[in-house]
This record gives sequence, structure tokens and C-alpha cells, in this order.
Amino acid sequence: MSKYFLSPLLFEKSVRAAIEEDLGRAGDVTTQACIPAGKRAVAVLAPRKPGVICGLSVAEAAFRIVDPGVSFEYLAADGDAVSVPRTPVARISGDARAILIAERTALNFISHMSGIATATAKLVALTQHTKAKVICTRKTTPNLRALEKYAVRCGGGMNHRFGLDDAVLIKDNHIAVCGGIREALRAAKAYAGHMVKIEIEVDNLDQLKEVIEEGADVVLFDNMSPEDMRKGVEMIAGRMKTEASGGISADSARAVAESGVDMLSSGALTHSSPILDIGLDIEIQ
Repeated sequence: MSKYFLSPLLFEKSVRAAIEEDLGRAGDVTTQACIPAGKRAVAVLAPRKPGVICGLSVAEAAFRIVDPGVSFEYLAADGDAVSVPRTPVARISGDARAILIAERTALNFISHMSGIATATAKLVALTQHTKAKVICTRKTTPNLRALEKYAVRCGGGMNHRFGLDDAVLIKDNHIAVCGGIREALRAAKAYAGHMVKIEIEVDNLDQLKEVIEEGADVVLFDNMSPEDMRKGVEMIAGRMKTEASGGISADSARAVAESGVDMLSSGALTHSSPILDIGLDIEIQ
């Protein structure tokens, strides 16, 4: 059983909509033409490459929405690393038509989520010798945010804001409209409740000096060099949490983490991770 939990309430509507989109107006004409009604089948889900599995319960939902009588056996758990290609992670049995109808929707979800988990695990491995945590952003596929952020957690990462209401994050455009860093921070403090954290983005060390004087909960180093980040961490001296952002990838993550920041945020984890190729193989009876 996975230590990670994703409520079905967060994905059942999306899975059902995907099934309906795929069926269109006439249903699966190929399966109806080729597969006799009542035919039974057994299949396995298996990744074609090594990676971290994520989205098994979402895949299960796809089969069960088409036919509640389909059996879905978990052979792995979300967050498990599969090192040997074609290792089965789930076995599905039941009505052959239902399995074939749900196949692509189930694979689309689990491949996408497993790809995010796999990419996250790579960044986590590159930075595990530091204190830095790998986190995601709001750069997610519309209506799939909960699934993609869950995938980040399954890869060993952590989540940033889920939405605009989670916390105050003052970015460069907010600062520009407000008229400056001090003005933006003072306005945020006057507005935010005692449970709301305030984070502010800076592009250079001069801006950071203003933030230190005004005070915030978290400061975000945006597109700054690892050396400037290191200087910034020294200037802050533990008074605020620090986050690094801006094009962080497998090539840059180690150097950024070694600057001493608390967090590395990467939008690429959710908006650009390649899928983990997972296939459905029918077991010959």
C-alpha cells in the first residue's frame, strides 16, 4: 500500500470526462466490431523504461467507470521505483470490451503522472546531499493540478501553493504595480491574516536588502546565479526561508542547492516532464 494518498474526489470527474471525450458519439467502434460481447480478458500495466510509478488509483478509476465489475490488482504502489522494464505494476481482469475501451485513458493518466514522479525523483537525487527541498509550482495543466502535484510528492518532492488563496506571493509585477518592494510588503502585511505566509520575489541583492529591512516569511531568488544566492543566504542569516526559482533543471539543480537555499522550485516538473511510457499487455489465456 502506498504511503501517498489521493482522494478519488479529486480525479473521478476528470477521468470520467476523459472517457466521455474518447468515446465520442458512437462509442468504441473498433472494439464493438472486433470483440464479442461477454468476452473476458486479463491484462497487465507495465512500464517500458525504469521510473517511479504514480497514478495507479487513477488508472483503476478509468476501468471501473467503464465497468464497475472489472478487477484491478495492485502489483506496486504509487512512489515505487521500477528498475526493470516491463515489470507489471497492476493486473486487470474482466470484460474485454471494457478493458480495451478504458485502456488509453488509463494509460494517459498513469504515464503522465509517472513521468512527473520520475523527473522529480531525479532532481531529489541530485540535491539529497543538501538541505534543499524540491518543490513544484502552479505551472500545471488546467484541471489536473491536484494530480500533478500529487505526482511530485510521489517522486519525493514537496508542493508549493495549490492556488492563489494559499499564501501571499509578491512577484515582480505586483511590485511594479505597487510602486516598490516596501510598499508591496506593507500592503500585504496589512491585509493578510495571522495564518497567511508572505513570500516575495527578488532579482538581485539590492532588492534583498529592502526585504530584510521590511521583513517577510520567505524570499524567492528569481533567476539569480548560485553565487548571488549564496550571498543572499548569508545576508538573511536564517531570518527567512529561501527559495530558488527560474529555469532550474537537472543541469543546474546541484549548484543551486549547494548555495544553501531551503527550496528549489521547478515549473518544468509539471509542465514539461516527459511521460513514463507504460503499456497495457493482454495476457494470452
